[in-house]
Amino acid sequence: MGQIMISKFLLLCFVLFLACSQFLLSSSFSNSTKLCPHGQSLALHQFKQSFSIHNSSSWECNGGTTSYPKTEYWKKGSDCCSWDGVTCDLVTGHLIELDLSCSWLSGTSHPNSTLFLFSHLQSLNLSFNNFSGFSISTGFGRFSSLMHLNLSYSLIITRSLVQNLIKLQKLHLHGISISSVFPNSLLNRSSLISLHLSECGLYGRFLDHDINLPKLELLSLFGNEDLSGNFPRFSENNFLIDLDLSSTNFSGELPASIGNLKSLQTLDLYYCEFSGTIPTSLENLTQITFLHLEINHFCGKIPNVFDNLRNLILLDLSQNNFSDQLPPSIGNLTNLYFIDFSYNKLEGVIPSPVNGFSSLSHVGGLGYNLFNGTIPSWLYTLPSLVELDLSHNKLTGRVGEFQFDSLEKIDLRMNELHGSIPSSIFELVNLTYLDLSSNKLSGVLETSKFERLSNLIELDLSNNMLSLTMSSNSNSMLPNIEIVDLSHNNISGIWTWNMGKFFSHNKLSGEISPLICKVSSMGVLDLSYNNLSGLLPHCLGNSRGGLSVLNLRRNQFHGTIPQTFLKGNSMRTLDFNSNRLEGLVPRSLIICRELEVLDLGNNKINDTFPHWLGALPKLQVLVLRSNHFHGHIGFSKIKSPFMSLRIIDLAHNDFDGDLPKMYLRSLKATMNIDEGNMTRKYMGGNYYQDSMMVTIKGLEIEFVKILNTFTTIDLSSNKFQGEIPGCIGNLNSLQGLNLSHNNLTGHIPLSFRNLKMLESLDLSSNQLSGRIPEELTSLTFLEVLNLSQNHLTRFIPRGNQFGTFGNDSYYENSGLCGFPLSKRCINDETPELSTEEDAEFENKFDWKFMLMGYGFGLILGLSLGGLIFLVGKASMVGNND
Repeated sequence: MGQIMISKFLLLCFVLFLACSQFLLSSSFSNSTKLCPHGQSLALHQFKQSFSIHNSSSWECNGGTTSYPKTEYWKKGSDCCSWDGVTCDLVTGHLIELDLSCSWLSGTSHPNSTLFLFSHLQSLNLSFNNFSGFSISTGFGRFSSLMHLNLSYSLIITRSLVQNLIKLQKLHLHGISISSVFPNSLLNRSSLISLHLSECGLYGRFLDHDINLPKLELLSLFGNEDLSGNFPRFSENNFLIDLDLSSTNFSGELPASIGNLKSLQTLDLYYCEFSGTIPTSLENLTQITFLHLEINHFCGKIPNVFDNLRNLILLDLSQNNFSDQLPPSIGNLTNLYFIDFSYNKLEGVIPSPVNGFSSLSHVGGLGYNLFNGTIPSWLYTLPSLVELDLSHNKLTGRVGEFQFDSLEKIDLRMNELHGSIPSSIFELVNLTYLDLSSNKLSGVLETSKFERLSNLIELDLSNNMLSLTMSSNSNSMLPNIEIVDLSHNNISGIWTWNMGKFFSHNKLSGEISPLICKVSSMGVLDLSYNNLSGLLPHCLGNSRGGLSVLNLRRNQFHGTIPQTFLKGNSMRTLDFNSNRLEGLVPRSLIICRELEVLDLGNNKINDTFPHWLGALPKLQVLVLRSNHFHGHIGFSKIKSPFMSLRIIDLAHNDFDGDLPKMYLRSLKATMNIDEGNMTRKYMGGNYYQDSMMVTIKGLEIEFVKILNTFTTIDLSSNKFQGEIPGCIGNLNSLQGLNLSHNNLTGHIPLSFRNLKMLESLDLSSNQLSGRIPEELTSLTFLEVLNLSQNHLTRFIPRGNQFGTFGNDSYYENSGLCGFPLSKRCINDETPELSTEEDAEFENKFDWKFMLMGYGFGLILGLSLGGLIFLVGKASMVGNND
């Protein structure tokens, strides 16, 4: 009976609960229809009307937030408290939260915007919109109850932060242009929980005293490149979780007080100026999961602190100066997902893990160190491994068999590995990048093994000792491949793999099939230094694969160069050097507007000078050496031909007539190169870099890379005649000049004294006469000088580089005397001035006279000096040009 009474009582309670719930819900619903005050609804609508909607305004929206126009769903007449992004107080109806992040808003706002009428706001989020030109005004000071303010990536401008937000807990201004010193007053607000001031243009020095913000969980100053300071000092009673100082100018050593950050989960010091050793107090950061110390100046041994850092997921210490061996406690990081120690000076063998590394998927960087020994066996057994980079070390032994097929990238280049390529590599179906280059790998590689690597994009097996056997279906393999480099191996036999790419320095034979022109996305075809022969397919000039580099140097091709190049092609390098090609230079090359390198040297081409090439705006290298070019080079109808040309080799042809003054005057790329302010780089793209043979300093040198500052002119072994034009002296960045073995007459131009960068000068085997200009002693970079077999007379100049030249620089000039020749000069100490010397003396006097004018009066000095200078200039032109 008692149990029945209890059951009835519980049932009655449940009915009463339902009734009350229904009453409360209906009451709430009834009140919600009246929650939003009319004035508030009107103000929100006016705020909406002040902006336009463009989806591009929120293109940077990220973090999983959906981007859509929230205000488009605000309907006039409905309860504004139900509008998207609007939250009201349930009792008063006042607007307390406004979240319009990622809402496609675009436009500017007036200082009297209705936004500032919402004085009860506690949270305002306008991030990821485009309020370009909208400056933070004093209106923000009206938000006395505001606790959360997020204006990140909204293009709002502020020169000073608001001062009246006394309750502020979260301030996020990521990407907002503040452009001021760091506002130290913010660090006096004990209510702060999150301060995000990354990429705000802050500068100056961050405060050095202790930070006492007991509630602070996040501090991000990322991307303020001109903000400096030491590592911030935090008191022991802190709860900091995330500290990001990356890409700033913070410097100095990490203090032992870093151990106070016991709640820290993320520490990002990427790309700063920190130095010194890592303090052992780092072991106190037991909650740390992400540790970024890369691209700093840390040094010494990595401390053995990782036993306590078991929560680490990411560890990046790359691009520092760490040395010695890896600490053994590294092997206990059981949760580690990503590790990078690349670009340091670490040595010894790679340690084996004790309990850790089971979750490791990215061994993204043990490369560029000094590790030795063999590749440890545990690296082959990681079930989730996606990336393995051990490049640029001193690892030896064989490459083992991988146990799992999760790998997407393998980079083992530049080691001392030997043996054959393991068969398991060809079972890695997810592999996109494989680089085993510059090792000692050997064995026969069958192209059929690549069948399963359908996702492979880059393959580099160059600089090994591999052989290759090609199967009948080789050309259908690797459908996504973009780069194949098998150069510098022992690959022989008939070449049938029409994939293109890099096969130079092998022993391939046979012909190039026209089918190669149908290969898509070929980009580069380098078959140089092989034994290929036959005719060149004429389709090579208009292949559909976007060919930019065609290098067939040092083969046995014959016939003519392809005559048709299509408009809009991307050809940048054409190298046919050292073949048996004949005929004419194709006129359609004028269409190759991207052409930078044209090397036709050492063939049998019979043509006149291709003056029309002067219209190519990017042509930097022109080699026509050792062919049958003939005739006068003459003049060009192009106003300023060969403006970018800086390497010219026309040697060993049959050109005659005068040296081409017009072209020599146009070589702007050999004038006034400021190497100090110029980024030194090599010609070519990110992967392929141009090379060439250059005869300079009396030697034939292979330049495997061509610096963008290198300049040389070689017109030797032709039939040029007449005097050397003085305009060559304007090419003041020239490093090599060879005019030897011609029929040149007259004097060595005095203007050669302007060739301050000249390293090699060869004027031998001509008919030059007169003296060797003493002014040439000012060429302090000159290493090689050859003036032999001419008719030069009088004394050999002394001083600087001329003290290093031997007899062979001057032999068969019977009129020369003085060191280093055994023939002594008469009146060696007081040589008689020649006409050229008189002109030089007049020029020096003119400048002295002009400078004297400054002493007697600025106007008179400038007038007389300028007048005499003009007279002297006319005299010099007559002598030197």
